[in-house]
Amino acid sequence: MDARACVLHAEKDLRIEAYPVADMQENQVRVRIGAGGICGSDLHYYLHGGFGVVRVKQPIVLGHEVAGTVEAVGAKVTRVKPGERIALNPSRPCGHCKFCLAGEQQHCLDMWFYGSAMRVPHSQGAFRELIVVEEYQCEPVGTSVSLGEAACAEPFAVALHAVRQAGNLIGKRVLVTGSGPIGALVVAAARYAGALEVIATDLHEAALQKAVEMGATRTVNVSMEPGLKAEEFTRDKGYFDVAIECTGAAAVLKDVIPALRPRGTIVQVGVTGDVPIPIGILVGKEIRLQGAFRFHGEYALAARLIKEGRIDVKPIITATLPIERAVEAFEMAADRTTQTKVQLTF
Repeated sequence: MDARACVLHAEKDLRIEAYPVADMQENQVRVRIGAGGICGSDLHYYLHGGFGVVRVKQPIVLGHEVAGTVEAVGAKVTRVKPGERIALNPSRPCGHCKFCLAGEQQHCLDMWFYGSAMRVPHSQGAFRELIVVEEYQCEPVGTSVSLGEAACAEPFAVALHAVRQAGNLIGKRVLVTGSGPIGALVVAAARYAGALEVIATDLHEAALQKAVEMGATRTVNVSMEPGLKAEEFTRDKGYFDVAIECTGAAAVLKDVIPALRPRGTIVQVGVTGDVPIPIGILVGKEIRLQGAFRFHGEYALAARLIKEGRIDVKPIITATLPIERAVEAFEMAADRTTQTKVQLTF
């Protein structure tokens, strides 16, 4: 059996092709994908053929932010049943390496993550009409939210993991740099975690408006002076308790550190290359610099919070196009001045 899929062959060479559907085993589930969000990594593959040292070396099905409907289940599956709507966790750790056994599955030594060219052969993604998955990947989302909303569970899980890395946020002042999809969801996650104040930054007013809709108490357009260099943020050794950096832009850390109070925490979510860090200030203010990579247990929490309507992700979904218009959707997603999260329907 074949089904249509979004297959990237090279930079800017995205094709809709028939792709084989695997045979379903007794512990597996066949899912008809309903919606999928275009992530920054998908965009890098499409626009540039990869990012950093990660390059597309063979045809790859893109996509890892997806949700769909269970079409069939294997004989030993009990978690879901046919007809049930699910968010699909794209993370498939091995379960037996030292990191998996320590509960740190996001660092699995043999991870297969949908739509990733980090390994060869590439880990094929989920922008396809039908896919066979493991039972444990399926998180039921009920009937009260759309599959588009359910597909936001993956980026929201990233946001929840980043916020968890920051520690206790109750009553804290939090800075979120970058108000793209992840930044906007970090805003929501930080407010949910009890932050008293969440100030979001970006270069574009459209993105800042989305941050407000997701719960930001205030925004700062850093394309305008003084931005984070304003005296209110830098006097008395800094204003913020926590900064969650979502841009990956090299210059941002230099602006963030003066605005962070002594013994504050920076959580780095945005990925970049080598960045110069003012070590003297980092040491003098005893600032903690903490990375945040993917997620594990947060995926189930993200799906449940969306399912129960406790987090409304609808504001970040700015466009939805059918699979036949995938190239148009990817080009649209590249326009940060107007779009936050562009999704495909299957």
